[in-house]
Amino acid sequence: MYSRELYTFIVAAEQGSFLKASKELFTTPASVMNQINKFEGRLGVKLIERTNQGISLTSAGRSIYKEAKRIVKITEHAISQAKQIEMNEQQVIRVGTSILRPCKMLIELWSEIDDGSCTIHIVPFDDTPSGMESMLSSLGEKIDCFVGPCDSLTWQENYNILQMKQGNCAIGVPRKHRLSNKKKLYWNDLDGETIMLVKRGDSPILNRLRDEIETSHPKITILDTPHFYDTNIFNECEQTGCLMETLDIWADVHPSIVTIPMTWDYKMSYGIIYAKHPSEVVEASVEKISESLEK
Repeated sequence: MYSRELYTFIVAAEQGSFLKASKELFTTPASVMNQINKFEGRLGVKLIERTNQGISLTSAGRSIYKEAKRIVKITEHAISQAKQIEMNEQQVIRVGTSILRPCKMLIELWSEIDDGSCTIHIVPFDDTPSGMESMLSSLGEKIDCFVGPCDSLTWQENYNILQMKQGNCAIGVPRKHRLSNKKKLYWNDLDGETIMLVKRGDSPILNRLRDEIETSHPKITILDTPHFYDTNIFNECEQTGCLMETLDIWADVHPSIVTIPMTWDYKMSYGIIYAKHPSEVVEASVEKISESLEK
């Protein structure tokens, strides 16, 4: 809403030289100088004095700089308000999706209850630990909600969770492994094997599973993985020949990993994770989904 020359003038005034301003603006000093000259010519006022030490503002330049900063602040506020108004009018819900945390289940359910009151925008995010941390820190700002396993104590404390179903814990087996043709696995099948399992701490379910392995199945070796699974964990399982704890809902994530049911009773909650203080449209939509799940 404000000109490029005005912004260039502000940066040059704050940096104190055309060279420093050019680095800030990812352009050349000559381009910065040309824009300042155009800006001065358009205003008919000299704004900047060139010195051996760099540049300094004239009295008129200082006045323009002060007002320019105010204009920028007002403009950015106006744009922010306009975006918020547009979002409120459109009633948009931004649903995050990734390879291991796909939004398909939510979208299919929403299509059954959608009354046209809001629109779903799909926002992709990265399953890596750093990508998950970044996404979670912006939950409610860039992404309104996502769907995934929700057994995490940290998540239960810091976010709202609507449970949609219970996923069965299973064993992921590389296709070349001796167990890959089994229809079901028993504890004695795992003797002598190494199982990749989320490190102890945040998941009560997986902590209990670890406890059972450590106390009752000493012939099984546990290999710790990060709290957040990503495709690299599945790749490592295939490359090393290890087994891995996984979920039945991830059965098709990796073509070289077979997901086999295990004779145990470990289930993982799977649902919608959203901000502790959601927008009205998100809160209303989650309530509508909750009512649908109860029917």
